[in-house]
Amino acid sequence: MPLRLMPTRHSPFYSPFLAVHAAGFLQQEGIESTLRLPADGESTGAVLRRGEVDVIQSAVSAAWTALEKGVTDFPVHIAQINQCDGFVILGREPDPNFTWRKLDGVKLIADHGHQPLALLRWAAHQNGGDLSRANLLNLGSPPAMEAAFRAGQGDYIHLQGGMPQQMELEGLGHIVAYAGAGLTPLAFSSVAVPRAFAESDRLQPFLRAFGKAKAWARESPPLEVARTLAPLFPGLRMEALSAAISACQKLGCWNGDAAIPRADYHEAERAFLWSNAIQRAHAYEEVCHA
Repeated sequence: MPLRLMPTRHSPFYSPFLAVHAAGFLQQEGIESTLRLPADGESTGAVLRRGEVDVIQSAVSAAWTALEKGVTDFPVHIAQINQCDGFVILGREPDPNFTWRKLDGVKLIADHGHQPLALLRWAAHQNGGDLSRANLLNLGSPPAMEAAFRAGQGDYIHLQGGMPQQMELEGLGHIVAYAGAGLTPLAFSSVAVPRAFAESDRLQPFLRAFGKAKAWARESPPLEVARTLAPLFPGLRMEALSAAISACQKLGCWNGDAAIPRADYHEAERAFLWSNAIQRAHAYEEVCHA
């Protein structure tokens, strides 16, 4: 039976996870695979619990939320995809001198997902801003946010890479900041599996393939990565897809090997505690396969 993969969100930001299937790295390990893209609002965790997929893109923060709700059967995190926030701030006008204080009093269409919002607040704080002084608009899913910005709502919008580059190419906005730029690396997104998978002989071949996919996404020319992944992004121009991949490479999103560093885990924990997005610290061993 093929190994079934599914991301929680669909963006070039997750290129290493997508490439492990799409660029043939699992096949090199003798593993057949399929990739299921999420429908709008679909819960990857629920799909995993139903046994419809085997491996998902998630984040260690999802495990913290589960623990604080008393859930014990959450998936274990086996590999790090991104070590920084890859979200983009797109404004109406070009602004090479943008500072996070410029968000004071303006309308920012912000992704209100648990992790995106917590780390948006953290990024502003780390860059001398304070989002409590901004007017944060919660307009629903990323496609709904995009549609609202295209229709003239908001002064700025907070989206994952791909669509901001596309809207910039279309002349609808200008990228003014990357949320993760210049910040200490943290555990942003990761690969998660049922504990039975992590304890099986399927783990090491997957980790070998993922490590190669991550290095390929990090080190290959952006256009080469974009051409390989383009069938997964029919709504993006090649130039936008390539620009989003280039931005991730420059930010250092895909630095490091497959392991989830303890330092990155605890830096994410520090950001979430500061943002009041979690109530307490959680041991690395509770969440990650060491």
